[in-house]
Amino acid sequence: MLAALTPYASWLHAGDNSWQLTAATLVGLMSIPGIAVLYAGLTQKKWAVNIMTMAFTGFSAVLIVWVLWGYNMAFGAPIHLGNGLLGSFLGHPAPVVSALSEQGQANIPLVSGAGLMPAFHFPQSSLVYFQFVFAGITPMLFLGSVWGRMNLKAWLIFVPIWSTVVYSLDAFLLWGGGYLAQMGVVDFSGGYVIHLSAGVTGFVAAAVIGPRLQRDRDHAHPHNLVYVAIGAGILWLGWNGFNGGDPYFASADAATAVLNTNVATAAALLTWVVMDMFSRSIKKPTFLGAVNGMIVGLVAITPAAGYVNGVGAIAIGVIASAIVWFSFNIWSKKGFFKKVDDAYGVVHTHGVAGLAGGLLTGILADPNVVEYIGTGKTSNSAVTGLLYGNPHQLVAQLIGGVAVIAISAVGTFVILKLVGLVVPLRYPDEVLEVGDLAIHSEVVNPEDMGTRITDSKPSMPVRDLEMD
Repeated sequence: MLAALTPYASWLHAGDNSWQLTAATLVGLMSIPGIAVLYAGLTQKKWAVNIMTMAFTGFSAVLIVWVLWGYNMAFGAPIHLGNGLLGSFLGHPAPVVSALSEQGQANIPLVSGAGLMPAFHFPQSSLVYFQFVFAGITPMLFLGSVWGRMNLKAWLIFVPIWSTVVYSLDAFLLWGGGYLAQMGVVDFSGGYVIHLSAGVTGFVAAAVIGPRLQRDRDHAHPHNLVYVAIGAGILWLGWNGFNGGDPYFASADAATAVLNTNVATAAALLTWVVMDMFSRSIKKPTFLGAVNGMIVGLVAITPAAGYVNGVGAIAIGVIASAIVWFSFNIWSKKGFFKKVDDAYGVVHTHGVAGLAGGLLTGILADPNVVEYIGTGKTSNSAVTGLLYGNPHQLVAQLIGGVAVIAISAVGTFVILKLVGLVVPLRYPDEVLEVGDLAIHSEVVNPEDMGTRITDSKPSMPVRDLEMD
């Protein structure tokens, strides 16, 4: 009887399970409240409630999709429609809410089942939740492109469909053992699956939905830099779970990924600040510039965190930050980039940074950095970049990047056009003039705006909204 009541199955390792759940929670905090607070601080005060509402509802919508069908589309048994790509492009949609699904031993059929890594030492529920927070943060990122005009009803339709069609496909192809992974494309923790995809999605969505009001674009100054600092800080330290949790074990590679993440981020932040100081137009160090550099470093090291050494991590931070600085400050003012109102420049700080990090992985990946030892294998599972004699890795990374761009761009365009047939994608101009009060009957600080909420029945007592 005592044996039957033991809390640990024979395959469960308490340390691995604890770290996986902790890492997942850190990543979840990056979205709620991290990105919600960061974005709310960056925007004008009249849009803060709307941004936070879109963040919380989008995060919730992805979780429901994820447990009912999305997880198995990204990591389940593959749909076989033929050979090659047709045999390994997507998993069978199925729920993961039964007792066995939640408490059985975690397994990704084409990865762990094929002996490409040791058996997982935690239950399926830990893996499902860990992978959810990655799926959940992706719409939070491209929210930064479309706030200030996207209809919340359209958002609540678009996010679940996009997560089903685009995110699950990208995740399976690269992480679930799909066709791109079989070609040798690597993405340690989401530089392609999450950030490149979010950057492309946000840019296409901004183009399809249309721009904010010109007045909002002309006066798009952050209303609270302290909120920005809080959100950015949660984002930075939460990234320890983002990259440190992806080895799936409380291992040496998890520690390596955490250190590399922070080193690259520090290098990228300092690079951006210095470039601001010596640029002809800016000439001063700015806190927002530091935050941009921080985000670029976090994004760029993500596809490489467990594949490069410390020198490679610093190089990725410096190179990616310099590239995105030019993209954000110069290229954004030219050609098609200038015409599209990507409100927070997500295509630059996430799209360009994610692609740069993925390509630099193909150059700087050090075969002496060990990820894990595959079951039944005699050699360590490692990645070798161009610098160490393997030009194929850079070619594979380029192919993977192009594939993710194509899937995200086409998928986003088609989904939005279909959603637009059901509900308007954009609020009317008279609603955009007012912002939060017109959409939610709520504002951040009514006493600062001289606003009294008397014309609606908000979900909170009016007394709580109007601080006496």
